[in-house]
Amino acid sequence: MNSPDKRITLAWTGASGAPYGLRLLECLLAADYHVYLLISSAARVVLATEHGLKLPAGPDAAKAALVTHLGCDPDSLEVCGKEDWFSPVASGSAAPKQMVVCPCSAGTLASVAHGLSDNLLERAADVVLKERGQLLMVVRETPFSTLHLENMLKLSQMGATIMPAAPGFYHQPETIEDLVDFMVARILDHLGVEQGLVPRWGYDQRK
Repeated sequence: MNSPDKRITLAWTGASGAPYGLRLLECLLAADYHVYLLISSAARVVLATEHGLKLPAGPDAAKAALVTHLGCDPDSLEVCGKEDWFSPVASGSAAPKQMVVCPCSAGTLASVAHGLSDNLLERAADVVLKERGQLLMVVRETPFSTLHLENMLKLSQMGATIMPAAPGFYHQPETIEDLVDFMVARILDHLGVEQGLVPRWGYDQRK
């Protein structure tokens, strides 16, 4: 069993950017993390639209589909239902100290900023905030309205890290996968996970 410091909660919402979430899941599993995955109904639609991967609605069936797709160890992945209140992520006494919402929709951003906790995804984020853990929100929206900006400021002041899905181009990407990896690499850096997805600024240029 993985040690507590290698457990993490990953949430996928209905924002565009499903490839970011899927690639992040793949990298976390490869780094021997135990991942609690939360998937909104809208996220399933976006994943099928943007990546061609159709996940069943049930948590167990969704897990089986992801294990087959990624070829990962089934013991390292747990897909939780949106009302699985007995999941470890629902309680401060058991939840991982790190959570990433990737991609994060404006609606999820607002719900978390105002502590609604109407489903397990929102509750899990609320738990990480109240336990002073690390919450990363990979927001995918453009342009940002004043309300979006206010919600991001509110969460930032609570200790969350706001990471808009805005990949850079200085590594001269040639494919969509290169752009996805840039963003995922930045997320992994913030989580303290070793990664070699993209060259670091200044190193290759000096060579």
